[in-house]
Amino acid sequence: MDEQKNHCAALEAVLFAVGGAVAFSDLKAALMVEDAELKQAIAELTERYAAEDRGIRMIELDGKFQLCTKNEYYEELVRLVNTPKKHVLTDVLLETLSIVAYKQPVTRQEIEKIRGVSCSHAVNRLVEYNLIQEVGRLDAPGHPILFGTTDDFLRSFGISSMDELPVISADRVADFQRQAEEEAGVINVET
Repeated sequence: MDEQKNHCAALEAVLFAVGGAVAFSDLKAALMVEDAELKQAIAELTERYAAEDRGIRMIELDGKFQLCTKNEYYEELVRLVNTPKKHVLTDVLLETLSIVAYKQPVTRQEIEKIRGVSCSHAVNRLVEYNLIQEVGRLDAPGHPILFGTTDDFLRSFGISSMDELPVISADRVADFQRQAEEEAGVINVET
């Protein structure tokens, strides 16, 4: 009986780890068992999962086996899936977002010129988070996309209009530019 329990545990581990449906022949090879032993392990696990106090069940799909959630728990899964996701804004995303906020409408190329590095991933992530959006096309060769902030940006930062963004003085802008150039090694720093 201990060997059968081991077969059941191994079967459960394989099905759980794979997540999708696994063919009988693949299960047999993974567990290194005979057909009868595997059929017995499948039957035992199926019976265990059929108990009322279990949230999962084993199903057979055209000779393949898979663990899945019982239909009775659909509502709980829907609540989890529909829970709003909290977006993490990294330094790179915040930097890119601030450039869009202060320079909008702005192209990806203009953002990259300011940042000094590629920003495709950051722009795509900010679009995905609905903090920036396409607001038009520049009338230039290639007609690059112009980006601007969204209403979600205003909501997320607790402001009602772009006029509420902090004003950065020209001295501070020059200081930021000097620091960026020093970090990039564009100018020599006097010692």
